Amino acid sequence: MAILLLLPSLARRLQRTHHHLFLPLIIASPSSSPSSQQTFPFPSHAFHQTSPIPSLQTHHFSTFQPISTHNLNDPFGFDNPRFQTHDPHDPGLLQFLELLREVPHCPSEAEAMAFLDDSGIEASREMVYSAIWELREDWRMALLAFRWGDKWGCSDEKTCNLMIWVLGNHRKFNTAWCLIRDMYRSKVETRRAMLVLIDRYASANDPCKAIRTFHIMEKFRLTPDQEAFHNVLNALCKYGNIEEAEEFMFVHKKLFPLETVGFNIILNGWCNISLDVFEAKRVWREMLKCCITPDATSYTNMISCFAKVGNLFDSLRLYDEMKKRGWVPGLEVYNSLIYVLTCQSCLEQALKILAKMKGLGLRPDSATYNSMIRPLCEAKKFEEARNMLTTMMEENLSPNMETYHAFVEGASFEGTLEILSRMRKAGLGPTGDTFLLILNGFFKLGQPENALKIWVEMKQYEVEPSSTHYSVLVQGLATCGLLIKAREFYVDIRSNGFSEDPKLKKLLKEPVGGSTHKGKRQVQRLKRDERVKHGKGSSIRWKNHKKKKKLRSKKKSIEKLNLEL
Repeated sequence: MAILLLLPSLARRLQRTHHHLFLPLIIASPSSSPSSQQTFPFPSHAFHQTSPIPSLQTHHFSTFQPISTHNLNDPFGFDNPRFQTHDPHDPGLLQFLELLREVPHCPSEAEAMAFLDDSGIEASREMVYSAIWELREDWRMALLAFRWGDKWGCSDEKTCNLMIWVLGNHRKFNTAWCLIRDMYRSKVETRRAMLVLIDRYASANDPCKAIRTFHIMEKFRLTPDQEAFHNVLNALCKYGNIEEAEEFMFVHKKLFPLETVGFNIILNGWCNISLDVFEAKRVWREMLKCCITPDATSYTNMISCFAKVGNLFDSLRLYDEMKKRGWVPGLEVYNSLIYVLTCQSCLEQALKILAKMKGLGLRPDSATYNSMIRPLCEAKKFEEARNMLTTMMEENLSPNMETYHAFVEGASFEGTLEILSRMRKAGLGPTGDTFLLILNGFFKLGQPENALKIWVEMKQYEVEPSSTHYSVLVQGLATCGLLIKAREFYVDIRSNGFSEDPKLKKLLKEPVGGSTHKGKRQVQRLKRDERVKHGKGSSIRWKNHKKKKKLRSKKKSIEKLNLEL
């Protein structure tokens, strides 16, 4: 295919064209590395009472979403629905995309551009922008669409920023820098483009280059102001480079004095992204040491962190302290309290918190009810979880991805199929994450046969297995003693172009002989472990005693703090 060689040469030509301008911008710093089951958990009518809601991205399975730390103008997130204003079924767009797919048959770059010129299609900024978005998984085709649009004057700031985002996603940073230089020479605003590039460096686990790009902004006559500074902190934390973000904040404290917003971004990183209570406490103490007064967002982050790790006492303590200092708890705080109370078998108190929310004029959302449904399903209290689902839908709140994921973990094979069907009808997947959750669940229960059946179902739902899916499947089959089957799927990993996994390779080296008997013993052990958790010198009776004692202590802490429930 001639175009596969043509487009990289186009990118290289961009670099050669501005070679004397581009070299100072190349950043050469090294990359930084940083049980019992249910047949079907829903009421038979449960998902027919409300209209489907659009599918939103879900990157994790927590019962409540990470809390936003501040209201910045986010220059990233092109995959957010608010950026997708075009109609993917527009006839003009479809015709343009079809023409772009025919371009690979052109033997040269000039002929490719001429082919598009002679097609008679009329260029427009919206069409070029939409084409780049639709081709975002193929940076070569997207770049061709961009260059053709640029030839006809259809590459405005918005389109350039999207192209830089696409190139950053594919780690084509040299070409992205060339486009930024072109924007600068054409007197197009480059501030947003630089911030997008910073975000892409952070997502590529290269915090050093992200920070270096911030410093380079001055070369483009851009003043790195506080908003840009906060965006750098946010980008670093969002992708797990929280230590680098904290160091960046303190190194620049003379230019950007320490203040609450910066600390809140770091807190959000430790509390909601990395979920490290020890680090969160340390940053909180450092905040007080620097005479920075925590605000409502600070308390919200810390309460969220304590709630996620099941620390009821500190969650309630900070909630009480927050109110005493005059900060009004928001919906996120109450969702966190509801979650931790339900986790600690205090559903009655959680429902009182819910009633208090309504009394204060706060309207519960889907995350509120998920904060109860999720821990109830994890505790295998499916009847109570179904009741909460019914209440949720009576309040005209539709189940979302989190709701389905909560129920799917405890479902039988038949129940799982029903949930997957309902997810599709509701327009909520299922996604690759859904099948990872299901596969892990069946292997945890020692049911490799159901895991293999679900693997077949993935194709029915047009979900392409990733390397992670293969790793979970192969490891699960090997753990259950089905080494022959595991080896067959390991061969598929290699044939599908995925790299070798040394851990899996070592796991599969065990002798095949006797694997069936070994597998049966391991499955029996897995099932037995669901009934009895092994511990040195402990018994079920003693564990139950400790659990009841802990529960009494938690309830006393609620009464002591006088939450007015």
